Amino acid sequence: MKPAFLRDDAFLSDVHAAPADPGTLHVWWLGQSGFLLQHEGRFLLMDPYLSDSLTRKHAGSGTPHVRMSERVVDPARLGFVSVVTCSHVHTDHMDPETIRPLLTANPRIELVIPEAIREIAAERLGIERSRPLGMNDGVTRESGGFTIRALPSAHDTRETDGGGNHRYLGYIVQAGAWRLYHSGDTRHYDGMEARLAGFDLDLGLLPINGWSPERRVKGNLNIDESVALGLDSGMRLVVPHHFDMFEFNTADPAAFRAAAARRGLSVKVLRPGERLTLGG
Repeated sequence: MKPAFLRDDAFLSDVHAAPADPGTLHVWWLGQSGFLLQHEGRFLLMDPYLSDSLTRKHAGSGTPHVRMSERVVDPARLGFVSVVTCSHVHTDHMDPETIRPLLTANPRIELVIPEAIREIAAERLGIERSRPLGMNDGVTRESGGFTIRALPSAHDTRETDGGGNHRYLGYIVQAGAWRLYHSGDTRHYDGMEARLAGFDLDLGLLPINGWSPERRVKGNLNIDESVALGLDSGMRLVVPHHFDMFEFNTADPAAFRAAAARRGLSVKVLRPGERLTLGG
Protein backbone atom coordinates (compact mmCIF):
# COMPACT_ATOMS: atom_id res chain seq x y z
CA MET A 1 0.00 0.00 0.00
CA LYS A 2 1.27 3.47 -0.89
CA PRO A 3 1.93 5.64 2.16
CA ALA A 4 0.14 8.96 2.56
CA PHE A 5 2.29 12.06 2.36
CA LEU A 6 0.81 13.10 5.72
CA ARG A 7 -1.79 11.30 7.77
CA ASP A 8 -3.62 11.54 11.11
CA ASP A 9 -1.87 13.88 13.58
CA ALA A 10 0.75 15.04 11.08
CA PHE A 11 -1.92 15.86 8.52
CA LEU A 12 -4.04 17.75 11.03
CA SER A 13 -1.00 19.68 12.25
CA ASP A 14 -0.35 20.83 8.68
CA VAL A 15 -4.01 21.78 8.21
CA HIS A 16 -4.09 23.88 11.37
CA ALA A 17 -0.71 25.48 10.65
CA ALA A 18 -1.70 26.71 7.18
CA PRO A 19 -1.99 30.53 7.13
CA ALA A 20 -5.48 31.97 6.97
CA ASP A 21 -4.71 35.21 5.14
CA PRO A 22 -7.15 36.39 2.44
CA GLY A 23 -4.63 36.14 -0.41
CA THR A 24 -4.04 32.42 0.07
CA LEU A 25 -5.97 29.29 -0.85
CA HIS A 26 -4.87 25.91 0.53
CA VAL A 27 -5.92 22.63 -1.10
CA TRP A 28 -5.19 19.15 0.30
CA TRP A 29 -5.83 15.98 -1.67
CA LEU A 30 -7.44 13.29 0.47
CA GLY A 31 -7.32 10.51 -2.13
CA GLN A 32 -9.76 9.47 -4.88
CA SER A 33 -11.75 12.67 -5.65
CA GLY A 34 -11.63 14.11 -2.13
CA PHE A 35 -10.19 17.56 -1.46
CA LEU A 36 -10.08 19.83 1.59
CA LEU A 37 -10.00 23.60 0.96
CA GLN A 38 -9.09 26.37 3.39
CA HIS A 39 -9.51 30.09 2.79
CA GLU A 40 -9.45 32.72 5.54
CA GLY A 41 -9.71 29.97 8.14
CA ARG A 42 -12.87 28.44 6.63
CA PHE A 43 -12.89 24.83 5.43
CA LEU A 44 -14.77 23.15 2.60
CA LEU A 45 -14.59 19.41 1.97
CA MET A 46 -15.34 18.01 -1.50
CA ASP A 47 -16.32 14.40 -2.34
CA PRO A 48 -14.57 12.85 0.68
CA TYR A 49 -14.03 9.09 0.82
CA LEU A 50 -12.30 8.33 4.12
CA SER A 51 -13.35 4.77 4.91
CA ASP A 52 -12.98 1.23 3.60
CA SER A 53 -16.69 0.77 2.93
CA LEU A 54 -16.26 -0.11 -0.75
CA THR A 55 -13.43 -2.54 -0.07
CA ARG A 56 -15.68 -4.44 2.32
CA LYS A 57 -18.75 -4.18 0.09
CA HIS A 58 -17.05 -5.60 -3.00
CA ALA A 59 -14.78 -8.20 -1.37
CA GLY A 60 -15.05 -11.43 -3.33
CA SER A 61 -17.00 -9.82 -6.19
CA GLY A 62 -16.02 -9.43 -9.83
CA THR A 63 -14.88 -5.87 -9.12
CA PRO A 64 -12.91 -6.06 -5.85
CA HIS A 65 -12.05 -2.57 -4.60
CA VAL A 66 -8.54 -3.26 -3.29
CA ARG A 67 -7.24 -0.09 -1.64
CA MET A 68 -3.93 1.25 -2.94
CA SER A 69 -3.18 4.21 -0.62
CA GLU A 70 -3.40 4.84 3.11
CA ARG A 71 -6.36 6.71 4.53
CA VAL A 72 -5.36 10.26 5.36
CA VAL A 73 -7.52 10.96 8.41
CA ASP A 74 -10.50 9.76 10.43
CA PRO A 75 -13.46 11.91 9.30
CA ALA A 76 -14.58 12.21 12.94
CA ARG A 77 -11.55 14.50 13.45
CA LEU A 78 -12.73 17.02 10.84
CA GLY A 79 -15.29 18.83 12.95
CA PHE A 80 -13.80 22.19 11.92
CA VAL A 81 -15.17 21.74 8.38
CA SER A 82 -18.23 23.91 7.72
CA VAL A 83 -19.28 22.74 4.24
CA VAL A 84 -19.23 19.33 2.50
CA THR A 85 -20.05 18.94 -1.19
CA CYS A 86 -20.96 15.72 -2.99
CA SER A 87 -20.97 15.66 -6.78
CA HIS A 88 -23.14 12.54 -7.19
CA VAL A 89 -24.48 9.48 -5.44
CA HIS A 90 -21.65 6.96 -5.94
CA THR A 91 -20.18 5.86 -2.63
CA ASP A 92 -16.64 7.09 -3.31
CA HIS A 93 -18.20 10.56 -3.60
CA MET A 94 -21.02 10.34 -1.04
CA ASP A 95 -19.88 7.79 1.53
CA PRO A 96 -22.08 7.36 4.61
CA GLU A 97 -19.12 6.02 6.62
CA THR A 98 -17.35 9.31 5.94
CA ILE A 99 -20.20 11.81 6.07
CA ARG A 100 -22.10 10.48 9.08
CA PRO A 101 -19.04 10.93 11.37
CA LEU A 102 -18.60 14.43 9.93
CA LEU A 103 -22.20 15.30 10.78
CA THR A 104 -21.69 13.98 14.31
CA ALA A 105 -18.47 15.96 14.74
CA ASN A 106 -20.16 19.16 13.54
CA PRO A 107 -23.98 19.06 13.63
CA ARG A 108 -24.10 22.49 11.94
CA ILE A 109 -22.16 21.43 8.87
CA GLU A 110 -23.79 22.35 5.55
CA LEU A 111 -24.18 19.60 2.95
CA VAL A 112 -24.30 20.53 -0.75
CA ILE A 113 -25.62 17.87 -3.16
CA PRO A 114 -27.32 17.53 -6.54
CA GLU A 115 -31.05 18.13 -6.10
CA ALA A 116 -31.63 14.96 -8.11
CA ILE A 117 -30.21 12.76 -5.31
CA ARG A 118 -31.99 14.41 -2.36
CA GLU A 119 -34.09 11.38 -1.45
CA ILE A 120 -31.28 8.84 -1.54
CA ALA A 121 -28.93 11.24 0.29
CA ALA A 122 -31.41 11.64 3.13
CA GLU A 123 -31.86 7.89 3.44
CA ARG A 124 -28.18 7.00 3.12
CA LEU A 125 -26.93 9.69 5.51
CA GLY A 126 -29.75 9.47 8.04
CA ILE A 127 -30.80 13.11 7.75
CA GLU A 128 -34.00 15.03 7.09
CA ARG A 129 -34.64 15.35 3.37
CA SER A 130 -34.91 19.13 3.77
CA ARG A 131 -31.44 19.48 5.25
CA PRO A 132 -29.10 19.39 2.19
CA LEU A 133 -28.67 22.37 -0.10
CA GLY A 134 -29.80 21.12 -3.49
CA MET A 135 -27.91 22.08 -6.65
CA ASN A 136 -28.53 21.91 -10.38
CA ASP A 137 -26.94 23.32 -13.51
CA GLY A 138 -26.53 27.07 -13.10
CA VAL A 139 -27.55 27.20 -9.44
CA THR A 140 -25.26 29.28 -7.21
CA ARG A 141 -25.20 29.18 -3.42
CA GLU A 142 -23.25 30.89 -0.69
CA SER A 143 -22.15 28.42 1.98
CA GLY A 144 -19.62 28.74 4.77
CA GLY A 145 -17.88 31.72 3.19
CA PHE A 146 -17.58 30.05 -0.24
CA THR A 147 -19.56 30.69 -3.42
CA ILE A 148 -20.49 27.42 -5.13
CA ARG A 149 -21.94 27.10 -8.64
CA ALA A 150 -23.03 23.85 -10.26
CA LEU A 151 -22.30 22.64 -13.79
CA PRO A 152 -23.33 19.32 -15.37
CA SER A 153 -20.96 16.38 -15.46
CA ALA A 154 -21.23 13.38 -17.78
CA HIS A 155 -20.67 10.06 -16.02
CA ASP A 156 -20.75 8.49 -18.68
CA THR A 157 -23.48 10.77 -20.02
CA ARG A 158 -25.35 13.77 -18.69
CA GLU A 159 -28.43 12.43 -16.93
CA THR A 160 -31.40 14.25 -15.43
CA ASP A 161 -34.36 13.20 -13.32
CA GLY A 162 -37.97 13.85 -14.21
CA GLY A 163 -37.68 17.42 -12.98
CA GLY A 164 -34.67 18.25 -15.13
CA ASN A 165 -32.19 18.05 -12.26
CA HIS A 166 -28.76 16.74 -13.22
CA ARG A 167 -27.67 13.58 -11.41
CA TYR A 168 -23.94 14.29 -11.88
CA LEU A 169 -22.47 17.70 -11.16
CA GLY A 170 -19.20 19.54 -11.04
CA TYR A 171 -18.73 22.61 -8.87
CA ILE A 172 -17.09 25.98 -9.44
CA VAL A 173 -15.91 27.25 -6.07
CA GLN A 174 -14.97 30.87 -5.47
CA ALA A 175 -12.94 31.64 -2.35
CA GLY A 176 -12.04 35.31 -2.23
CA ALA A 177 -10.28 36.04 -5.53
CA TRP A 178 -9.63 32.35 -6.23
CA ARG A 179 -11.74 30.22 -8.57
CA LEU A 180 -11.45 26.46 -8.95
CA TYR A 181 -13.39 23.70 -10.67
CA HIS A 182 -14.01 20.28 -9.12
CA SER A 183 -15.29 17.99 -11.85
CA GLY A 184 -16.74 15.19 -9.78
CA ASP A 185 -16.81 12.21 -12.15
CA THR A 186 -17.09 13.22 -15.79
CA ARG A 187 -16.29 12.46 -19.37
CA HIS A 188 -16.06 15.12 -22.04
CA TYR A 189 -19.21 16.62 -23.54
CA ASP A 190 -19.84 19.24 -26.21
CA GLY A 191 -19.43 22.80 -24.96
CA MET A 192 -17.61 21.83 -21.77
CA GLU A 193 -14.48 23.88 -22.54
CA ALA A 194 -16.43 27.02 -23.41
CA ARG A 195 -18.47 26.90 -20.22
CA LEU A 196 -15.41 26.41 -18.05
CA ALA A 197 -13.42 29.08 -19.89
CA GLY A 198 -15.99 31.64 -18.82
CA PHE A 199 -14.93 31.29 -15.19
CA ASP A 200 -11.22 32.21 -15.66
CA LEU A 201 -10.14 29.29 -13.48
CA ASP A 202 -7.05 29.34 -11.31
CA LEU A 203 -7.26 25.61 -10.66
CA GLY A 204 -8.92 22.56 -12.17
CA LEU A 205 -9.36 19.30 -10.25
CA LEU A 206 -9.83 16.69 -12.99
CA PRO A 207 -10.07 12.87 -13.12
CA ILE A 208 -7.54 10.89 -15.14
CA ASN A 209 -8.60 7.25 -14.75
CA GLY A 210 -10.47 7.14 -18.07
CA TRP A 211 -12.83 4.30 -18.94
CA SER A 212 -12.61 0.66 -19.85
CA PRO A 213 -15.54 -1.74 -20.45
CA GLU A 214 -13.89 -4.55 -18.52
CA ARG A 215 -13.96 -2.47 -15.34
CA ARG A 216 -17.77 -2.58 -15.42
CA VAL A 217 -18.07 0.88 -13.87
CA LYS A 218 -18.84 4.29 -15.33
CA GLY A 219 -15.87 6.15 -16.79
CA ASN A 220 -14.09 9.48 -16.61
CA LEU A 221 -11.76 11.68 -18.60
CA ASN A 222 -8.54 9.91 -19.41
CA ILE A 223 -5.07 11.42 -19.19
CA ASP A 224 -5.04 13.02 -22.64
CA GLU A 225 -8.60 14.30 -22.30
CA SER A 226 -7.88 15.95 -18.95
CA VAL A 227 -4.80 17.65 -20.38
CA ALA A 228 -6.81 18.87 -23.37
CA LEU A 229 -9.65 20.15 -21.17
CA GLY A 230 -7.23 22.02 -18.94
CA LEU A 231 -5.61 23.71 -21.93
CA ASP A 232 -8.76 24.42 -23.92
CA SER A 233 -10.61 25.93 -20.96
CA GLY A 234 -7.65 28.08 -19.86
CA MET A 235 -7.06 26.54 -16.44
CA ARG A 236 -3.87 27.99 -14.98
CA LEU A 237 -3.10 24.81 -13.02
CA VAL A 238 -4.54 21.30 -13.02
CA VAL A 239 -4.42 18.76 -10.18
CA PRO A 240 -5.44 15.20 -11.13
CA HIS A 241 -7.69 12.97 -9.07
CA HIS A 242 -9.44 9.58 -9.22
CA PHE A 243 -6.30 7.45 -9.22
CA ASP A 244 -4.30 5.39 -6.69
CA MET A 245 -7.34 4.45 -4.62
CA PHE A 246 -8.53 1.14 -6.12
CA GLU A 247 -6.33 -1.25 -8.07
CA PHE A 248 -8.96 -2.06 -10.70
CA ASN A 249 -9.73 1.59 -11.59
CA THR A 250 -6.69 3.84 -11.64
CA ALA A 251 -4.15 5.59 -13.90
CA ASP A 252 -0.45 6.42 -13.86
CA PRO A 253 0.14 9.96 -12.52
CA ALA A 254 3.62 9.99 -14.05
CA ALA A 255 2.04 9.49 -17.48
CA PHE A 256 -0.29 12.41 -16.76
CA ARG A 257 2.64 14.60 -15.76
CA ALA A 258 4.50 13.65 -18.95
CA ALA A 259 1.47 14.30 -21.18
CA ALA A 260 0.98 17.72 -19.58
CA ALA A 261 4.65 18.59 -20.06
CA ARG A 262 4.50 17.70 -23.76
CA ARG A 263 1.59 20.09 -24.29
CA GLY A 264 2.67 22.87 -21.93
CA LEU A 265 -0.03 22.51 -19.28
CA SER A 266 0.94 23.44 -15.71
CA VAL A 267 0.05 20.60 -13.35
CA LYS A 268 0.72 19.48 -9.79
CA VAL A 269 0.38 15.81 -8.84
CA LEU A 270 -0.36 15.54 -5.13
CA ARG A 271 0.03 12.60 -2.81
CA PRO A 272 -2.75 11.83 -0.31
CA GLY A 273 -2.44 14.30 2.57
CA GLU A 274 -0.26 16.71 0.60
CA ARG A 275 -1.02 20.45 0.45
CA LEU A 276 -1.05 22.82 -2.50
CA THR A 277 -0.94 26.51 -1.61
CA LEU A 278 -1.96 29.20 -4.08
CA GLY A 279 -0.79 32.72 -3.34
CA GLY A 280 0.97 33.79 -0.18
